Amino acid sequence: MTRLWGTYQLLLALLVALVAGQHAHKDTDKVLWELKNVSSSSGNVKQCLWFAMQEYNKDSEDKFFFQVVKVLRVQMQVTDRLEYFIDAEISRTNCRKLPNSNENCVVKNTSKLEKRQMCTFCVGALPWHGYFTVMKKQCVDI
Repeated sequence: MTRLWGTYQLLLALLVALVAGQHAHKDTDKVLWELKNVSSSSGNVKQCLWFAMQEYNKDSEDKFFFQVVKVLRVQMQVTDRLEYFIDAEISRTNCRKLPNSNENCVVKNTSKLEKRQMCTFCVGALPWHGYFTVMKKQCVDI
C-alpha cells in the first residue's frame, strides 16, 4: 500500500507540474484536487513544516527559537502547486537566536520562558523544484 501511495503521489506531482507549466499565465487559484488529509510523516510535509518554522523564527521578534511540539492535522490541495495546510502546536525553546544556535534546542516547559502557540501554516510547494513559500501563517497563544 505504501508503494502504491508513493506511485500515486509521483503521478500527481507530474500532473501538477504539467498543468502548472502549461497554464502558468492563467488563474493560479483554480483547485485541481480538493483538500484531503495527508500523513504528517510524509517527506513533503516534513519539508514544508521545516520551511514554515524557518520563516516563523526569522520573522518572529522573540529572542528564542520556536519548534514544533505536535502536528495536529495536515491537509493538501492541488492548484498550480501543492498547498499544505498544517495545524501545529509550537513552543519556545531554550535556544537564543544566535548563528547556529538552533541545532540542539529543548522546549521550555516549566519556566517563566514557557510559551506555546497553536499555528496554522499554508505552505505552497513544488518540491521537485525545491520551491516552498509560506502563503499564510496564523498563530495564537495557548
